[in-house]
Amino acid sequence: MPIELRKENRKEAIQSLQAYMRDEHDEDMGSIAAGSLLDHVLADIGPSIRNEAIRIVQESLAARLAELDVEFGEMEFPVSRRK
Repeated sequence: MPIELRKENRKEAIQSLQAYMRDEHDEDMGSIAAGSLLDHVLADIGPSIRNEAIRIVQESLAARLAELDVEFGEMEFPVSRRK
C-alpha cells in the first residue's frame, strides 16, 4: 500500500528536505527535485518505516492487554479450588 502524505504534510516535508540540503550540504534543491526525492523515499523506505511502526504498536497493545488481564482477571472457580 503506497504511503501518501496529506497535502500540508507533503509541503512541509519538501521544505524540510530543501532546508536539509541547504544547511548540511550547501546545495539548493528545487521543490520539484525535493518532491521527487520524497516520493522515492516514501516508495522505497516507507514500507519499512510503516512495518516497524506497526510492530511497535502491536507490542505496546499486547503489553497493555496483558496488564488488563492482570488488573481485571479473576481466578475461575475460586470456591471449588479451596477444598
